[in-house]
Amino acid sequence: MAFVPYLNLSGNCAEALEFYAEVFVGEAQIVQTVAQSPIADQFDDSQQGFVMHGQVQMGDRVIMGSDSLMGDYTPPSGFHIRMTYADHDRAKRVFDRLAKKGATRMEFATTHFSAGFGLCTDRYGVPWMVMCEGDTAAH
Repeated sequence: MAFVPYLNLSGNCAEALEFYAEVFVGEAQIVQTVAQSPIADQFDDSQQGFVMHGQVQMGDRVIMGSDSLMGDYTPPSGFHIRMTYADHDRAKRVFDRLAKKGATRMEFATTHFSAGFGLCTDRYGVPWMVMCEGDTAAH
């Protein structure tokens, strides 16, 4: 069994998936837009480019997403998507890229439980927890 984050975004899903593909070194795939779907005529012209389903594949990890099509988008809250890395420098780079143009809740730093840990919300409103495995004394 696998738990897969499925993001609901506000009309910018394709852009967000491309961003995540760059940050996490993966491949963005837009599986279907509104215009490509059999129900395209049920949506306004302004929604034809919206993503009905897309994903970023990163090795054995995947993040999926779509645009909010019913006009009921609400920003995510009450959780973080956690990404854990063995390499401290890579974890810091990922955190810095996610936090850029977003909001940092906790700067990436050594803690009593991690060689590197930080909390941020990215430019798309998605909350992230980035951490580094390893000895806290090493950093």
